[in-house]
Amino acid sequence: MTWDRFKSLYYSNPKLGLSLDVSRMPFPDDFPSAMEARLQKAFADMAALEGGAIANPDENRMVGHYWLRAPELAPTAELRTAITSTLEAIKAFAAKVHKGEVAPAAGKFKELLVIGIGGSALGPQFVSHALGRLKGGRDKLGVWFFDNTDPDGMDYVLKQLGSKLKQTLVVVISKSGGTAETRNGMLEAQVAFKAAGLDFSKHFVAVTGDGSKLDLVAQKEGWLARFPMWDWVGGRTSELCAVGLLPAALQGIKIDQMLAGAAAMDEVTRKKSLRDNPAALLALMWYWATDGRGAKDMVVLPYKDRLLLFSRYLQQLVMESLGKELDLAGNVVNQGIAVYGNKGSTDQHAYVQQLREGVNNFFLTFIEVLKDRAADTSLEVEPGVTSGDFLQGFLLGTRDALTEKNRHSVTITVNEISPKTIGLLIALYERAVGFYASLVGINAYHQPGVEAGKKAAGGVITLKLKIASALRAEAGAAFTAESLAAKLGQPDKTETIFKVLEHLAANPGSGVVKTARKPWFESTYAAKG
Repeated sequence: MTWDRFKSLYYSNPKLGLSLDVSRMPFPDDFPSAMEARLQKAFADMAALEGGAIANPDENRMVGHYWLRAPELAPTAELRTAITSTLEAIKAFAAKVHKGEVAPAAGKFKELLVIGIGGSALGPQFVSHALGRLKGGRDKLGVWFFDNTDPDGMDYVLKQLGSKLKQTLVVVISKSGGTAETRNGMLEAQVAFKAAGLDFSKHFVAVTGDGSKLDLVAQKEGWLARFPMWDWVGGRTSELCAVGLLPAALQGIKIDQMLAGAAAMDEVTRKKSLRDNPAALLALMWYWATDGRGAKDMVVLPYKDRLLLFSRYLQQLVMESLGKELDLAGNVVNQGIAVYGNKGSTDQHAYVQQLREGVNNFFLTFIEVLKDRAADTSLEVEPGVTSGDFLQGFLLGTRDALTEKNRHSVTITVNEISPKTIGLLIALYERAVGFYASLVGINAYHQPGVEAGKKAAGGVITLKLKIASALRAEAGAAFTAESLAAKLGQPDKTETIFKVLEHLAANPGSGVVKTARKPWFESTYAAKG
């Protein structure tokens, strides 16, 4: 690494308040020119996407998350109106909640419970953590999440809410309304409200597709409000529609500034010159680091506590978009880039030892935030040195220590954490994912593997019901996993049947008891007589 190389490769945009350093990725001088044709195709593909082309041929739909922060680019007046009217409805509803014009019987709403999973939770969680109580202020509503179908996890949140449940607004997010985890969370929350003697319909709001199962339920039960999800916005790119904007607005976050930041990044990353386009430059570095086939993992290290959840958010955005078996021509390519990370300098006391001296199967993204805190001054923990100085020292020192061992990295620097900055970062990575997908020739906007997993999970639930029915039909009779599998005529499912039986026996409410035997596979299970 030399100063001359840094000067020649450093991207800086003072207007955005963002810079990108790729000088520690030792690609050869002729690499960008060798990739120029692919880059120009990627620019053309992005322009077509924004113009309303059918970008997801599997589902015959457009992909329009970029229109969310630039409605004027949407290809029809109907879409433009849908975006702008929804944004105004979000802001109006949040204002009414904050003023107490939309309120529960117990006064004003003070807490917010968001129920969703995947893109319906990861984005809202990231933004809530990054921008909550910003600059020492107070949030309009405290935010909680049901983001899984784990009963204990939901019980934990409900216990934390306690008596505050009567002042809790619930936002249920599901495009189809049939997502099992979200439906389960909704049902669990409704039971909790009923147990507290509360009318849940006066607390619940839906974010869902028009005419979905959830939409119909919300209408039938008279929920407080309904906000749309559109088929042209995928879950992992939904943070800047009602999915993310409604919870953020209710928390008190300035959503217009988030949208403005994303729009500003979009504008810059429409430039067809690599040196002037940070998203294209980032995507090209991913291509070089991974040989264009995911040969190395992406480690994301933000040196800022507020960005703790950024790597989790990026896991879905990057891995669900790029982890594909087939390319656009139908060839088996098994593409993808694995993403993991936490935060600095915590990781220097965790896995940096392996990063520096272990297997070299990764590249790093350091994220630096220049402004330390909301206050103008910081305590000197040593003469002339603040805690923030140490944080930067750990970032720069760790980066140098890794470079010494031929560990490659890029560094993104932003001025401060703000709604604008978070919008910038969301848009930067959305665009980089789109460019990279074009470079390697895959569809970034479908997720057949996720659908396969959901289908397989449904099969397990169906089998569980058959197991429970068979045990009840012969209450008191004891079965091993093997004998029950034979009875059900599914010997090929013996392992799954064993796992289901173990789960049933561990939960007294199931009515199934286990008698342990040696060897373990001779253990028996029976329904209580």
